[in-house]
Amino acid sequence: MAGVRLTRGEIYLVSPPPAGDPKRARAVVIVSRQTLCDSKADKVICASINTNADGRSTEVPIGVDEGLKHSSVINCDQLVLVPKSALTHYVGALRSKKLLALRGALRIAIDVE
Repeated sequence: MAGVRLTRGEIYLVSPPPAGDPKRARAVVIVSRQTLCDSKADKVICASINTNADGRSTEVPIGVDEGLKHSSVINCDQLVLVPKSALTHYVGALRSKKLLALRGALRIAIDVE
């Protein structure tokens, strides 16, 4: 990963997926603050991306505009630590409006003001 800058809001396909996920690959979005992404830490916090929505306030709808093949949701109730070295298959990135929605969903998910 030397020389590659990870950025909050970027979407990656991780294979094998984190945390014992039974799928062969899982799309995740980086949710760590930028200072952690830029640090020497070897892992960042990511939120899982799911194709099925439950309609919760902790979900952010995304899709083709963000580089995915179909409509999906970022699930802020499913936060995982992912090694930076596993973030090699770039899919796309969130625009400012979606980043704002992500911030709101994260606040709800971890119950902070």
